[in-house]
Amino acid sequence: MSTQSIKTPCIGLCSTVFGDLVCRGCKRFHFEIIQWNNYSDDEKADIWLRLETLLTQVMLDKVVIVDPDLLRNQLEARQIRYLASRSVYYWAYQLIAKGAAKIVKVDSYGIDLLPGVKDLPLGELLKRIDKEFFMLSEEQYHQRMTLSFLAGDEFVDAEGSAIDQ
Repeated sequence: MSTQSIKTPCIGLCSTVFGDLVCRGCKRFHFEIIQWNNYSDDEKADIWLRLETLLTQVMLDKVVIVDPDLLRNQLEARQIRYLASRSVYYWAYQLIAKGAAKIVKVDSYGIDLLPGVKDLPLGELLKRIDKEFFMLSEEQYHQRMTLSFLAGDEFVDAEGSAIDQ
C-alpha cells in the first residue's frame, strides 16, 4: 500500500467529540486533533514519534518481530496501510488491528507472541494493546498539562493562541 496516503494518525474513531482529552482511537491529545492542519511538518513528526514510541513500548511486552521482511510483505499482500518509516512494532500493531479476526497463525506473518499473551485470541490482545496505549497517552497528557501549569505556562496551540482546557 502507498505509504504516502497516511497524513494523520486518525483512525476514524475520535472520542474527543464526547469530551475525552485523549482520543481513544488515535491517542492524540484533543488540541492536537483540532490543530493538526495548522501544525508544521516538524510538529506533526513530533506527535507521530510520541505515538510510535508509546505504541512500541506496549508492543515490546507482547510481540517479537521474527522476520521484518515477511511482515512487510504480508502487510502489502493484504493491503494493510502502514508507514514504512515507522518501527516494525508499529507494523505489527497494524497487522493485528486489521487482521485480528482473520489471522490464525501469527508466525506466518513474521511475528511471534510472547508467553504472557501467546494464548490470547488476537482480538483480546488488540484490546489489551489499545488499553495500555491509551493509558500511556493519558499519562503523558496529564504530565504535560501538570508541567505547563507548574511552569505558569498558558495552554497554547501551535500558533501561540490560548486554548481552552
